[in-house]
Amino acid sequence: MKRKFVTSALVSGVMALSVSTGVQSAGSLSIYHWFEYIPQELLDKFSEEHDVKVTMDTYDSNEAMLANLKAGSMGTYDVAVPGDYMVEIMRNEGMLDTIEPGELSNFDNIESQWVDVDFDPGRKHSIPYQWGSTSFMVNRDVYTDNIRTTDIVFSPPEELSGRINVLDSQGEVLALASLHLGIPQCTSDRDQLKQLNALLQEAKPHWASFNSDGAKDVLVSGDAAVGMIWNGFGAKAREEGANVEYAYPSQGYVVWMDNVVLLEKAPNRDNAIKFMNFLLEPENIAAVTNFARYTAGVKGVSDLLDADLKASPEANPPADAPAGTFVAVCDEATQRLYDQIWTNLKK
Repeated sequence: MKRKFVTSALVSGVMALSVSTGVQSAGSLSIYHWFEYIPQELLDKFSEEHDVKVTMDTYDSNEAMLANLKAGSMGTYDVAVPGDYMVEIMRNEGMLDTIEPGELSNFDNIESQWVDVDFDPGRKHSIPYQWGSTSFMVNRDVYTDNIRTTDIVFSPPEELSGRINVLDSQGEVLALASLHLGIPQCTSDRDQLKQLNALLQEAKPHWASFNSDGAKDVLVSGDAAVGMIWNGFGAKAREEGANVEYAYPSQGYVVWMDNVVLLEKAPNRDNAIKFMNFLLEPENIAAVTNFARYTAGVKGVSDLLDADLKASPEANPPADAPAGTFVAVCDEATQRLYDQIWTNLKK
């Protein structure tokens, strides 16, 4: 699914932006973003404060974003919002511009734990956006037993079989499967890779769909009794009335941080910097957190959050939950093996 949003400041004169050529008017900003992940009101606020016309295209996975940029969209967008491992991939492939020291006056608002990160040491190309976890939710009207096991997804009980939605996200699905098996991510061991492939092929008949942008909707509608999902998106499903519970399985779960990156060849670089600085203001990024139901990586946000979000079960793992695991970045040769496993799974 792909949608385009235009701020109210752009209702007239939208044709001044030519996406096909990358030529944009002087006061423009072009964002490439996840779906349902930023409130329109915040885009309007930025537009009005900086007299900038904002457009936004959306994607439903890190891999889809990367593929589209590589297919010819570089030079069209100013910023994108990749996950941690994808920032590292894009950095290694020269797809990110460098933020010069002093360009972001709000840089010191970044929480210290999110400054010197492995995927972007010193934050030379990105700023934190939101972070959270990836696991699954179960409809408690359908299944009432223990859900804190990845067996729910990969070896489900009969009442859940055929009613499972899995994210259309290679990195997260394969990472969760590796945790289920207790094998390393990015393994080059042939026996472990065969084990991973066999697990996925055996689990596939139990799955009804691969769906990321509709991951919440299928739970709310009851079309899926189990859904792999991001914790904030899952919180929205529960808040919309679904009797669902988010699982923190004993085998582990995925954690991630999404980040706003400055793209190489950004046609509106100055406005991109303004937007990134805007998102480092606690009031503004708190608006994202209250909307998306995740967690920000900026100081001073906590007091600005909704009380129900702070108490959300999706955002508060049980005391005995294991630590989450980030998706690993594989070397090129190993990644080709994982790509083949994923391609075979999606056939």
